[in-house]
Amino acid sequence: MSKKKKLTKEQKQLLKQMKPGRLAKRDARMGILFISPWIAGALLFLLYPLVTSFQYALNNVRITPMGIDFNFVGYGNFTQILLSDADFPTQLIDYVVSTVISVPIIVVFALMIGIMLNQPIKGKGVFRLIFFLPVIIVSGPILGMLNEEGAGSITALDTQAITAAIKGVLPTALATPISEIFENMITILWYSGVQILIFLSALQKIDPSMYEAAKIDGGSGWECFWKITLPTIKPMILLNIVYTVVFISNNDQNAIIELIKNAMFSGTKEKGYGYASAMAWLYSIVVLLIVGLFALLFFAKKDVYEKQVKKAKRQMRKDQREIKKIRRRSARNAARQQRKESKAK
Repeated sequence: MSKKKKLTKEQKQLLKQMKPGRLAKRDARMGILFISPWIAGALLFLLYPLVTSFQYALNNVRITPMGIDFNFVGYGNFTQILLSDADFPTQLIDYVVSTVISVPIIVVFALMIGIMLNQPIKGKGVFRLIFFLPVIIVSGPILGMLNEEGAGSITALDTQAITAAIKGVLPTALATPISEIFENMITILWYSGVQILIFLSALQKIDPSMYEAAKIDGGSGWECFWKITLPTIKPMILLNIVYTVVFISNNDQNAIIELIKNAMFSGTKEKGYGYASAMAWLYSIVVLLIVGLFALLFFAKKDVYEKQVKKAKRQMRKDQREIKKIRRRSARNAARQQRKESKAK
């Protein structure tokens, strides 16, 4: 029985190949060293605020001259938000619909611009600077001032026919956020600067010999895009989707952020820091659900070879456990037999 459980030569050779080498171990150590400042910052400046905000969400918090007064209400803040607050659920639905629609628009636009800027054209650096300038300039108070002046939206005359057609076909809950996306199309496209740079870096990493081999075999530019470009940059698409969702969710122009700020500094008994923390937690859960939805849709499928390697690893670990069990059982039987023989003598 023990002979059946021994590893074959092929399995031993595959296990030796899968073990990380000295260079891979050094790269792993250097990677941990580089991300260690982020890990320390996350533990210090993210974990503690998260725990504190959840504690606030379960209490009615009041700031008095004697200090912070906590009145435990359990999930009362959450139920009040979902059942009694008229603005937050409505704004949350509008946010979900607008985000689900605007994120693909931003990512596709960034991919198109990235592909065009990756072509051998003159003045590529100037064009890259033009598309990235809004990320530096149009942010914070400047973005608010431009939106107030109407610079970030298309005029009502240009979008009136589109919005009328949308409202005539879709219900109000869907038509309103979609119409706002068309009206604020310029502002939405301003958000694509970082995504363009990420796509550019991913496109420049693709080996040109892959395109040359595909063209020799008769592949067209469209086939090269679907068979080479898109599968290669698929992880970067997911990265840009997550970045875009987080950026839109934390933007100062977001109506939900304004609701949370107003609730935090409200002087009423029902609202305050605890109420605002509960709103922030509900909002964070919705954002995570949206990120998870996009991740399920765009997550790159694992390679067939990688699946076979993982299956072989699991089988080898299982075989090793069986071998250890058999050896322990054999050792116990041998010890028991030795004790019997010693007693018999």
